[in-house]
Amino acid sequence: MSEPIISVSGLRGIIGESLTPEVALRYAAAFAEPLKGRSVILTRDGRATGPTLAALLKGTLSALGCEVIDADVAATPTIGVLVRQLGAAGGIQISASHNPPQYNGLKLFSSEGRVIPAVAGEEVIKRYRSGSAIWADFDHLGAIKSCADPIGRHLQLVLATVDVERIRAKHYKVLLDSNHGAGSVLGSRLLEALGCQVTILGGTPDGLFEHTPEPTAENLAGVLSAVTANGCDVGFCQDPDADRLALIDAGGRYVGEEYTLAICIDHRLRQERGPIVTNCSTSRMSEDLAAEYGVPFFRSAVGEANVVDRMLTEGALIGGEGNGGAIDPRVVLVRDSFVGMALTLDAMAARNLTLAELVADLPRYEIEKTKLTLPREKMAAAFDAVEKHFADAKPDRLDGLRLDWPGKWLLVRASNTEPIVRAVAEAPTAAEAARLCSEATAAMSAV
Repeated sequence: MSEPIISVSGLRGIIGESLTPEVALRYAAAFAEPLKGRSVILTRDGRATGPTLAALLKGTLSALGCEVIDADVAATPTIGVLVRQLGAAGGIQISASHNPPQYNGLKLFSSEGRVIPAVAGEEVIKRYRSGSAIWADFDHLGAIKSCADPIGRHLQLVLATVDVERIRAKHYKVLLDSNHGAGSVLGSRLLEALGCQVTILGGTPDGLFEHTPEPTAENLAGVLSAVTANGCDVGFCQDPDADRLALIDAGGRYVGEEYTLAICIDHRLRQERGPIVTNCSTSRMSEDLAAEYGVPFFRSAVGEANVVDRMLTEGALIGGEGNGGAIDPRVVLVRDSFVGMALTLDAMAARNLTLAELVADLPRYEIEKTKLTLPREKMAAAFDAVEKHFADAKPDRLDGLRLDWPGKWLLVRASNTEPIVRAVAEAPTAAEAARLCSEATAAMSAV
């Protein structure tokens, strides 16, 4: 049997191969064993294999002595809200994010309603490896309860961040592509509350994806035409667990995920000043905006937990990752597609601009991504070679190697799960970004 992919914040694998009932049970037990006698929230993202895993985990958590609060199908940011709302000790979201349908996984949440930090995650991995869970006696099994209103508080918090009446007055026509994931559960209610005329694609959360789940331009080709065919002002495209959001403008043009965060940051900074945090592979649009508004800008290592750690340290106004994941502390310390939708509509309404006009007003860059297979023992030398090749750049070893020049940057970073190095470059032109990636991979290949 192949090994599941395990990180400090969760686990994912192929059902029946790397993710078996035994693996799921051991991993859930490793997380929840210290939480005996307390409540744990359980949610899932709508995948077809979710009910099977949910049944298994409910029994596992109960057998550990935890009270289980089953919220059924809900988005990943929603479980963060629920953990805080209900005072739970933690939560488990059953989701494989943007992976294909044969995958599923478990994402872990702390009592703060956020993805668990790295230190706690390492402890979970140690317990998982040792398989040392201590099960509860027959008279100390945990109760299993249902959650009466999983999305009400999340909806309330998102609506509180925008001028609802201003948006309602616009009567926006919106296409929501939830692709049979969890996003429609709250997404439809949110958009209706904002007075939008909503066309929903893949609104049934059954995991029967109509296109490859990751909301990239290639995967959303069919959705682009649906936006124009329905005369919509904007298209919102979620991944299965609805923590990422890609945008499509009224002309059927894929705006993408990087602009989701930039639009949210720009809109927040027009309302209030405060520090901004993104990870080191996110577009420099956010850094440019911070400079424009005269506020501090900070980078974290890649990974939602790292972004949140830095946001808490710096008291960030807003932050996130360039994969369409805006994090608004007023709502929840989790990437949140619903925050992205609400702030985008509020920005359009506040400035009386179309989405295309909002995008045109932002700094413009092109991103190139590539990867190189490389033995792990050569990676340190490879990074040194890249730094030497680009001797005129400012180096940073926060996460892999990032090199900065005025108006452009390059990041080379090792995968946590396979022997590859990913190179990401951003520059004013696609040709320049491609050149940076090409020269970086050449330098690493020569090691």
